[in-house]
Amino acid sequence: MTKERALRPVESRPGVLVHPAADRQLAASHWLLSALRHRERARMEWQEHGITLLPLGTLFSAVRLPQRLVLAVTGGTGPSPEVDAVLGKALGGGPVICDPHGHRYYALVPASMPTTWHQAVDDWRVVDVDCLGRDAYLGVPRVDLTSFDQRTYASYWAVPMPSMATLCAPIAVARLIAVGWHQLIERADEERPA
Repeated sequence: MTKERALRPVESRPGVLVHPAADRQLAASHWLLSALRHRERARMEWQEHGITLLPLGTLFSAVRLPQRLVLAVTGGTGPSPEVDAVLGKALGGGPVICDPHGHRYYALVPASMPTTWHQAVDDWRVVDVDCLGRDAYLGVPRVDLTSFDQRTYASYWAVPMPSMATLCAPIAVARLIAVGWHQLIERADEERPA
């Protein structure tokens, strides 16, 4: 087993840009809200409720993944930091929202995915996966809500948006779905009486 070496701290000096997490979160918030004409209402909803509805299909779309498929890939039993970490690694760090109440995850993908991947999307519906784009809305939590709250079951960022406009690669999402689908089929075969 090899040990990973920690990166050395970056020293602040002329010509070196350091972007703290708070700056990246602020930039991501502004980018997400740029999908709306009236941003103030969404900001108020984020403050009061921790979530707001954003239109899909302009800046980004979302692939809706059933929790059972995600858990088949990650080996988890429900929302947890371990499941979130595996999901983040599988999707290359692209942003994912978890809706614990609805037992779903939403991988944020390029706005074009519903049309460019339409054949695959049609095939995925067998396992309750859908790609949501134009004419759909998604409940998007505030960018600082990054952990599962067992008390409220509120939506949160299972994989936070690393910076504005950074999305999941469609091929990574397709691979995750293929692995999850395979795991679910294997599990069903094992449970089927001989």
